Formats: sequence, C-alpha cells, structure tokens
Amino acid sequence: MTWSLEMQSVKKKIEDFMLGPIDLKLESGTVTALIGNNGAGKSTLLKMVMQMARQDAGDIFIFGSNTNQEDEAWKKQIAYQPQTLVACDSFTGKELLQLFSRWYPTWDQELFEEMIGTFEISLNKKYGKMSQGNQQKLLAALTLAKNAKLLILDEPTASMDILSKQRYMDFLIKWMEREGKTILISTHQMEDIRKLADYLVFINHGKLIGHFEKDQLGKQYKRFWLTGDLPAFPIPGEMERKGTRSVISHSPLETEAFFQRENIQWHTDEFVELGEAVSYLLK
Repeated sequence: MTWSLEMQSVKKKIEDFMLGPIDLKLESGTVTALIGNNGAGKSTLLKMVMQMARQDAGDIFIFGSNTNQEDEAWKKQIAYQPQTLVACDSFTGKELLQLFSRWYPTWDQELFEEMIGTFEISLNKKYGKMSQGNQQKLLAALTLAKNAKLLILDEPTASMDILSKQRYMDFLIKWMEREGKTILISTHQMEDIRKLADYLVFINHGKLIGHFEKDQLGKQYKRFWLTGDLPAFPIPGEMERKGTRSVISHSPLETEAFFQRENIQWHTDEFVELGEAVSYLLK
C-alpha cells in the first residue's frame, strides 16, 4: 500500500485545546473529506501537515518523507489551499502567478489559464481588492496548477457562488483522473462530499471519532416505521424518535433483533441519507 500522507500519534496543544493523538493514513489516488464542527481542529490539522504549525508529538510523513526533518523536498509534492492568503493583499494576480509557479517544476500553465478564464478573474487586479469569492477562485487556480501529487484544501468553496462551486468541482474531478493524485479536503459542503469523497474522516473536540468509506456511512443508521406506537422506554440502538411510530437506530441489527424478540411490527425501513448520517455522527 502506498500512503500519500501518514500521521502517527500526532498531538498539538493550543492553550486549553488538545488536538490528537491523530493516527491517519491516506491512500494514493483517493479523496478524503475531513469533517467536523467549528473549532474541532480541522484547520490546525491541515497546517500541521504543511508544517505551518509544528506538532508537539508524533510524526507526519508525505510519500514516506518525515516532514519534521531539515530536508523539505517533500513540499514540492504537496499543494495547500488555505481559506485565504495572508500578507498578499498588495500583490496582483499576475505577481502571485509568478511567485507560485517558480517553485513547482510540475506547474501546469494551461490548467491555470483555463481556470482563470472559466472564473473570469482579472490578473491585473490586486488580491486585496478582489471579492472573497474571486480571491478563493484565484487561489484555487494557483493551487491546482501546481499539479502536485497531494492536494490539501481548507474549505475551498466556502465563499464561492453556486455556479463557481460546480465548475470548481468539475476541475477537481478532472484533476483526479491524473495518475497518483490524492486530496484531503476540509469542508462543510455536503455537495462537495457527495461529488468528491471516497472516505470521510470525522474530528470532534480534537479527536478522530470515525473513518468511513463514504458509501458505507449511510448504512450505519436506519429509520424504522412501526405499525403501532413505540414503547415508552428507549430501545436498543435508538438515536432519535420521529413522532410515536418512527425511530432512527445507530445499530440496525440490534434494533431489528429487539423488535422480533418483543413482537413489535414495522412496515418500512430504510438507511438514512448521507447528509443525515453525517449530522448524526457529529452529534
């Protein structure tokens, strides 16, 4: 197995917040969505991958290279898109292009120009004078055109309009068709997750609470509709009740076994939709 990113027992303490220990592996050629509530530690985790924030303990490997060593050759294999660029307001898009492209021998100018044209971004305008949406679209083009093996994205579509989000997703999907590409994306956007992700990693209060194949997550939760009223007491696996005759279970087999044992009849059952499963897991 080839790992694009590997985190081993990684920890980071910021005041009274503890992130970790984090153990995570990303298989090359896959897309992993990092999901969590605000303040869960997602952005800090991504910054540690880039060594913009140093971990207090543990090791991070990019294609087998330890990021905590003096040799930083691994940085040319990874591209990071933060939520916004810091200290770049005075640079024009053209100047940012010159700055970014010089460090990446794999730079894809054709892709950059295609994205800039699609998003209708003026490279003569200063970054600080652009709207947040246009800043994010320019940053997306600058990041994707690096053509690195590993792409790290922190809420990349948060400020984009609906059409721009769709176009950006199309660019990412097309980019992933290139051999050996891997994406780790932090996002709250369910549409991004549905279109892109192979795996979902959940983080809450600084701890990893789950790592799932996307297509399997919905099967963790099932909704049952009963022919009669639910019992007054909690039933095995119960997550939430909807009225008096519908219940959602986080352990469907256990719930079904209870119903059969107690001769409780149900007329319909179905696995929940992906977005609903995500919200239950975060709770």
